[in-house]
Amino acid sequence: MLFEKQNDWSSLSQDEARQFFIDIAAELGLDVEHFTSDLDNDVYAEYVAMLEKEAVDLGLPGTPATLVNGEIVAGQGLPRDYAVWDNFLSSTIAVESLAEIQYDAPPPMSLEAGKGYHARVVMENGDEFVIELFPESAPQTVNSFVFLANEGWFDGNPFHRVLPGFVAQTGDPSGTGMGGPGYQLPNEIDPNLSHDKAGMVTMANTGPDTNGSQWYITLGPVAHLDGGYTIFGQILEGLEVVEGLTPRDPSTGADLPDGDRIQSVTIEVVDQ
Repeated sequence: MLFEKQNDWSSLSQDEARQFFIDIAAELGLDVEHFTSDLDNDVYAEYVAMLEKEAVDLGLPGTPATLVNGEIVAGQGLPRDYAVWDNFLSSTIAVESLAEIQYDAPPPMSLEAGKGYHARVVMENGDEFVIELFPESAPQTVNSFVFLANEGWFDGNPFHRVLPGFVAQTGDPSGTGMGGPGYQLPNEIDPNLSHDKAGMVTMANTGPDTNGSQWYITLGPVAHLDGGYTIFGQILEGLEVVEGLTPRDPSTGADLPDGDRIQSVTIEVVDQ
């Protein structure tokens, strides 16, 4: 109420402000006699002064302001919606929880020469699709994907970003789109491969050579992505399963449907 009526009381004299605050107390249904006594006797003056000093010492520029991961964020642009903050905190905690299962470096190369690799993805609803991996085009990427799959990294992962006609993205156990395995891989660009159709399997990244564990499947021709992302496979079976994933766009806000989850990813070694 004080913030809402700040323009009404900020220029008042002390006596006028006193009566204004007492009137607000009455409007809010407070114990007016108790409120007036505490106000006149400076019961909370020392407490308020201590908080003001703490804010100044922290470098807070004013209100509203908050501390986010130790950094001051202030201004009228701060979200007022509880759901936004709840989503932010939940996402931050989820990403931090991955620290216990991350790796210090990419796995050593373990792919067998002359062998082909398929990844069978079983969804929690029982649907399946199979990815043909491209070790010749993206050996480091495929080696990492095989390693993470065998480690169970992808088990339980949601498709946290599904944009019909564009891509379906997964590979982050936190489901936030911010998680990774603790290491990064370089881009491996094969000019003979293109995002020119649905079903291409590609590493997601935040810039060149920042590939981790997140990957996406194209849901249509998106050739404008060529050259910036490592294509390391394509859907061999079950493209209709991928195309039927629940749409989910994290950029639209926090009130989103649950992403369809992967139950398991099993690697199958095949003769070429």
